[in-house]
Amino acid sequence: MTSTAADVLRLLKVRGETLAVAESLTGGLVAAAITDVPGASQAFRGSVTAYATEVKHRLLGVDATLLEQRGAVDPQVAAQMADGVRKTLGADWGISTTGVAGPDPQDGQPVGTVHVAVAGPRGADSGAFDGGKVASLRLNGGRAEIRMESVRSVLGLLLQELVGEQTGNERAQDTEQNGGT
Repeated sequence: MTSTAADVLRLLKVRGETLAVAESLTGGLVAAAITDVPGASQAFRGSVTAYATEVKHRLLGVDATLLEQRGAVDPQVAAQMADGVRKTLGADWGISTTGVAGPDPQDGQPVGTVHVAVAGPRGADSGAFDGGKVASLRLNGGRAEIRMESVRSVLGLLLQELVGEQTGNERAQDTEQNGGT
């Protein structure tokens, strides 16, 4: 996990971009994994541990009706948390975790239901969530295992987005350099 966090931070530094984290079930573990990497302060803006549903709404701007109708364990809630923390903390990228680590189900969702999200700079001005991605997971294991796999999953999702964007930009540059249209 530290290597994934290190890879994420390396790419963010190269790009001159920043990251913010919104966590629920992971309770600060994502931020801890990031800040375990020396030099994290060059790209990491901070985090919000929004464990309570009302904090998701008040601090991160998650839609109150959505929370009331679907509960906090929902892919759209994860997306809004990631975008909300990105905006609240003034970062280029936001990531989030929400789910049920156990021991009991929550919001009608079984233990191991987790949603992780990434919100990026694309679409930031339009307010649309086309600069991000959500992954819905069904994880096995006890509370600790579910929480740690959630950390690995959200960092992995961000890494995929960063690498994908970098690859896409390199292809565009190659096309221009090779006389393509």
